Amino acid sequence: MNIFSPISKAGSVSIKPTTAFFFLSNSESVVVEEDFNIPSISLSFLRDSNSRGISLLHFPRSSVKFGPQPVDLIWCAEESTDLAAVLRNGREILLQGFNWESHKYDWWRNLEKKVTDIAKSGFTSVWLPPATNSFSPEGYLPQNLYSLNSSYGSEQLLKALLQKLKQYKVRAMADIVINHRIGTTKGHGGMYNRYDGIPLAWDEHAVTSCTGGLGNRSTGDNFHGVPNIDHSQHFVRKDIIGWLQWLRSVGFQDFRFDFARGYSAKYVKEYIEGATPIFSVGEYWDSCNYNGYGLDYNQDSHRQRIINWIDATGQLSTAFDFTTKGILQEAVKGQFWRLRDPQGKPPGVMGWWPSRAVTFIDNHDTGSTQAHWPFPSNHIMEGYAYILTHPGIPTVFYDHFYDWGDSIHEQIVKLMDIRKRQDIHSRSSVRILESQNNLYSAVIGEKVCMKIGDGSWCPTGREWTLATSGQKYAVWQKQ
Repeated sequence: MNIFSPISKAGSVSIKPTTAFFFLSNSESVVVEEDFNIPSISLSFLRDSNSRGISLLHFPRSSVKFGPQPVDLIWCAEESTDLAAVLRNGREILLQGFNWESHKYDWWRNLEKKVTDIAKSGFTSVWLPPATNSFSPEGYLPQNLYSLNSSYGSEQLLKALLQKLKQYKVRAMADIVINHRIGTTKGHGGMYNRYDGIPLAWDEHAVTSCTGGLGNRSTGDNFHGVPNIDHSQHFVRKDIIGWLQWLRSVGFQDFRFDFARGYSAKYVKEYIEGATPIFSVGEYWDSCNYNGYGLDYNQDSHRQRIINWIDATGQLSTAFDFTTKGILQEAVKGQFWRLRDPQGKPPGVMGWWPSRAVTFIDNHDTGSTQAHWPFPSNHIMEGYAYILTHPGIPTVFYDHFYDWGDSIHEQIVKLMDIRKRQDIHSRSSVRILESQNNLYSAVIGEKVCMKIGDGSWCPTGREWTLATSGQKYAVWQKQ
């Protein structure tokens, strides 16, 4: 263990990590928590008018074992950029602000009317549908990336929405669809793999050779039927970074990377570093592990693939926790034993790397009118009771929040309020108490406990009071 005595004035020390670190300031100790894995970060303690500081330089996650408790003093962290500030804070709650049919309903204007409620409810970021010109109305077959006139509304209406979100201190998340792009003219092989006549007028060398272009082979999985962008080309990456910087200037602060399996995560790292979004999340979605009887209990290989992708982004991006979704939507059917892994932890990405796990119940692909992998509709609130009380970064789906009735809306807001008031964050501890067929219960952060399922359970001790409850769920908090 490396222990540093109090220092008399602000300064810096190089640290070679061994087992754990305690930083002392006037005999007060601080344990550095699990996810202080920023390449270069300065940690300063504020005490009265004196500033005492220790710098942590080049802090590789793989070489350190960290103390179990989070920092419990007033402190501020500074780094060369603010890419990881939100990840360190860990108090995000996201709203997916659309579904698969939203393009039919004057969407920018619709959302603009809801900004006050979105902010009041406590959301920190709203994921918007793809805002640029697209061959398909949903936005996922982009063509002219610099045109902000889409089926969701005009550029003027979009900018009015972005301005109102900024006014209410809610960040706008852009849906970044850069795995593929629809061409404007035919080129090599008689395919539409050229982009003449529009900004970013690439030729066939911008398209991977495995999808009809003259570029290199793809660095990921193919999105079939359309030209896939060759991110290994320097000119392509330079243009994409320029476009992402432009989106930031328009008013988007966060990024969601669509079909992140389609190209190497090292390019996502380059794009984040180049455009400096405040928060990023990737859609790394592949199939969970199934057997002849249904979903396997052990999904370690599935969550490991998502974690490998996050790690390859330089740990700058989070990822949607598809592992937790897959397990949770089976668990609520009377298989709550699935919610504890062999080590006693949550079984998804949340259980291994909670500060990078963006949890969710459904989205425009899994639910909505596509319904590729829907959460059981009669168990939605059990799902939200789980993700809104647990570590990770929870996401609420537009349909559930605005289209499923006032009762669901109010129940979700109550759970969000408990999360904020009891300071549950992405790294909060979880102690699982029960995981039976019909019952799951856990204590989160020592101030909140909860149960889901129709099994009977309540916490012991007079200090616990019921905070909220609904069909097959209840949450308690300490007085």
